[in-house]
Amino acid sequence: MSDISLSQLLEAGVHFGHKAYRWNPKMFPYIYSEVNNIHILDLVQSATLLKEANKYLKSAAQEGKSFLFIGTKRQAATLIAQEAKRCDSYYVNHRWLGGMLTNWTTLKERISHLKDLEKQEVENTFDLLPKKEGALRRKELKKLRKHLDGIKTMNNLPDVAIIIDQKREMTSIRECKKLGIPIVSILDTNCDPDLVDIPIPGNDDAVRSIKLILKSLTDSIISGKASST
Repeated sequence: MSDISLSQLLEAGVHFGHKAYRWNPKMFPYIYSEVNNIHILDLVQSATLLKEANKYLKSAAQEGKSFLFIGTKRQAATLIAQEAKRCDSYYVNHRWLGGMLTNWTTLKERISHLKDLEKQEVENTFDLLPKKEGALRRKELKKLRKHLDGIKTMNNLPDVAIIIDQKREMTSIRECKKLGIPIVSILDTNCDPDLVDIPIPGNDDAVRSIKLILKSLTDSIISGKASST
């Protein structure tokens, strides 16, 4: 895929950070200036690091590695599911359940239960049960789908995690760090670059910014998978 230009990053608002008082001093190297008490990110570095992230993901895809997209904030949820599906990867776009990775055995049991309930739904088993019992199972199925639908075909821990909004997804980041799963993440001015393996300085609140960067990362994974066949 072609590299994203500075004008594309600028147009998508990737350079807009948070108010200056909300910053993490560790992000100082990636900040270009401060305008009206808002930190402005250095788009030259954003473009360079996005290119590095794309190169890494393409190489990982060529090696047949698996990817988990994580982003539960409202602005990112739909995009996370859309882009993960586009490159045949896994995703979590609703609340992160503590232990999703570190307590993998228990999670696999929940996924198995989800698949069992889906089978019952297809076979119209719910309709054969007492009304209250059928309603409870439908409710449970809806809840499990909401949290696990994006990982129900994930048989093993992912090789790489792609995360939107470090501050919000800190639980998943800790689990990835504990398990040694590399993290690629957009880092806004309030983030800690030491917690990720491949940082991409950028606005993690604006839909256009998230969409542009996610699409670029996904294109790289698709390109890597295509060149490995």
